[in-house]
Amino acid sequence: MGPFRQHSVLPGFNLALGFTLLYLSLIVLIPISAAFVRTAELTLPEFWDVVTTPRVLASYRLTFGASFAAALLNAIFGLLVAWVLVRYSFPGKKLVDALVDLPFALPTAVAGIALTALYAGNGWIGQYLEPLGLKIAFTPAGVFVALTFIGLPFVVRTVQPVLEDLEPELEEAAATLGASRLQTFLRVIFPAIFPALVTGFALAFARAIGEYGSVIFIAGNMPMISEITPLLIITKLEQYDYAGATALAVVMLMISFVLLLIINLLQGWSRSRSSSSV
Repeated sequence: MGPFRQHSVLPGFNLALGFTLLYLSLIVLIPISAAFVRTAELTLPEFWDVVTTPRVLASYRLTFGASFAAALLNAIFGLLVAWVLVRYSFPGKKLVDALVDLPFALPTAVAGIALTALYAGNGWIGQYLEPLGLKIAFTPAGVFVALTFIGLPFVVRTVQPVLEDLEPELEEAAATLGASRLQTFLRVIFPAIFPALVTGFALAFARAIGEYGSVIFIAGNMPMISEITPLLIITKLEQYDYAGATALAVVMLMISFVLLLIINLLQGWSRSRSSSSV
């Protein structure tokens, strides 16, 4: 009984672990397994034909390319927004802080309609951009805008607590040693927040890959141009092609898993490097 108590981390650990595995199985593992099982109805040549048509490949390029670009932009400007919210006091700060969470609360369809109204040719912003040759709505650029909109809070809310926990004494010590502001940021602050920034990037990227509601209104949904993979999945479901829909879902799942695994490995490497340097 002694060794068992040493390994028991929490009271009722076995029961808690059982409920955890049951919950994860019902919410995550079983639905994912069902997608693989339904896809298994296709032979390997049929599966390959479904997931490699030119229209599907074009949707992959747009979905993953726009998601990566939007997450990268959010990593840059999300860090800037978090920095301003943590380091400065200004009138309306609480309002700005609340607006960051707006994409969380706003229904995605409403977000898509609002963005379309803004960036369409006769919209408040689009009417000034189109004369300059910049067409946003109903183009791949519209997909990028929508994915940037829904991904920003993930970066801000991930980086913000880390910035708040940074000890100002570290920056003061760097300043007394003659470091400039840029050197202090690059050598003291950025290594400390980099794991959180990578986490925010990964969350924004994962969220953008599966986004549907806010994109279909502003994308235009033109095959080979502005059609995202989730829309193709919905189209196949409406045509009762469940095996084809799950085949596309499995491909997206596998690609997303590999990309997120790489990001998590990079995050773990940066954390181990930071701890070893300390």
